[in-house]
Amino acid sequence: MTDAKKREAVIQVVYAVGGSFLFAFGVNVLITPLGLYNGGFMGIAQLIRTFIVQVIHVPVPAGVDLSGIIYFIMNIPLFYMGYRVLGKGFAVKTLVTVGIQSVFLTIVPIPAAPLVDDYLTSCIIGGIVAGTGTGLILRGRSSGGGQDIIGLCCTKKYPGFSVGRVNIMMNVLVYAICLFMFNIEIVIYSLIYTTILSIAIDRVHVQNINMSVMIFTKKTGISRAIMEQLGRGVTNWDGEGAYTNKTSYILFVMISKYEMGQIKQIVHSIDPHAFMIFTEGCAVDGNFEKRL
Repeated sequence: MTDAKKREAVIQVVYAVGGSFLFAFGVNVLITPLGLYNGGFMGIAQLIRTFIVQVIHVPVPAGVDLSGIIYFIMNIPLFYMGYRVLGKGFAVKTLVTVGIQSVFLTIVPIPAAPLVDDYLTSCIIGGIVAGTGTGLILRGRSSGGGQDIIGLCCTKKYPGFSVGRVNIMMNVLVYAICLFMFNIEIVIYSLIYTTILSIAIDRVHVQNINMSVMIFTKKTGISRAIMEQLGRGVTNWDGEGAYTNKTSYILFVMISKYEMGQIKQIVHSIDPHAFMIFTEGCAVDGNFEKRL
């Protein structure tokens, strides 16, 4: 393993551990004391925890949350699905990340009384903290498990499908159950929290942000290097400098924002004087690979 890959692996571990802690802190310290619920598989785990503790009355040590353990158990069959469809590397990283996340969800103490009494304020702060944590996990090219694994597997098998669609379906299921078990206020504030969490994830998880790149260079070989090292397609044009009347090459590439540093490194290693234009937030329709 090269030094660059070792460094990248360390960064991914830091993202997974730090992101898992932030998520657990946001949920346990700010959301759970108010009786609010996550969406998706985490929300189902919280509902099962509520049933075990409040209906069956299983004794649980003060400050300990069973939802982390339940969430890990629920993910076991999904690890196998991810291994079969998305590969060993993804499955192993997700297993480790979900394991770390489950530990933090179990050991981060839940306050006996809410730290912030105002529901809306707690939803905003909790959503930002937990969403930042989840975004860091995804930025480290891992996954927090649950519906993300199902969504990615469906996307792999059926390109027209999306992870977001799975999230919506899971959230509808969770909050329909919440509406049946609790009052409308719990559902409304849980939805507000989930919405803010999703916004925070998108701000941190820059792989979600598309970018178009135009490269102006007088050197050859950049297109081949981008295709081989980044795995992105490149469109080439022959150009001419209006002032110098010298031949130049114009390259066009679509990437995710996460890949911006990589493409800069590739281009500047061949032509330190290359001119690059980055345009953020482009809508893409067609054969563009979305990467985790």
